[in-house]
Amino acid sequence: MPRSGYPGTLLTVAPRATGSVDDLVAAAVSCERVGVSVVLVPAGPVAWLRDAVVGLREQTGLLVRLADVTGALDVAPDSAAVPLDGDWEALVRLHTALRDLRIAPSFEITDLALVAVLRRLLDEHGLPVADRVHVGLVLGNPGGSPGDAVTVVDAVRRLPDGATFSAAGLDGTTLPVMLAALATGGHLRVGTADTADYADGQPVRDDVQLVARAAGLAKIAQRPPLAVAEARELLGVHSPVQV
Repeated sequence: MPRSGYPGTLLTVAPRATGSVDDLVAAAVSCERVGVSVVLVPAGPVAWLRDAVVGLREQTGLLVRLADVTGALDVAPDSAAVPLDGDWEALVRLHTALRDLRIAPSFEITDLALVAVLRRLLDEHGLPVADRVHVGLVLGNPGGSPGDAVTVVDAVRRLPDGATFSAAGLDGTTLPVMLAALATGGHLRVGTADTADYADGQPVRDDVQLVARAAGLAKIAQRPPLAVAEARELLGVHSPVQV
């Protein structure tokens, strides 16, 4: 079974892409104050990603995860999202490169059928850096698995032994996925990249609003937000990556 009951909650923020490094950094600074320990940098040109990573490291202590690391490994993030629904050989190359560079992956699962791909990857090509397997469940996508409590529980049963996971429910599935993830020992990803409405008829104000709600629910569940140092331990990242 996956690792559950971790004494805190890893909070990841996924800001909406605006094309502005300053906007991204400002959102990250504000979210760090309310409990975030990982920021998911949206896809962009390599030069933009490099500026984003530099800015985030200068102004925050957050772990930096790239949403798309293709062609950008030399940007040296702490972590990278790894989609499991693409070309197998490309997936194997990325998995191997991340391990060699000591970049922690977050294996992104939008459909529970992809758990079989993850298991095959680990069985045939070994564990990631520090032997940490972290999965990002992104549920509620059209064509993917639904964003509800039943799906989260089913996912937990299927994940590899010892894995940890963070869950994001897109748009109207945010709350059920969040509550189910907390109840099953998981962690949370929230942000304006995933959610447009805070409640019915109430648009999201900013990323901080979503993070504050997630942090509050984590505290109610007696699993308060993890500090960045604890997040590094959970993901197996002990210092900023150097290439």
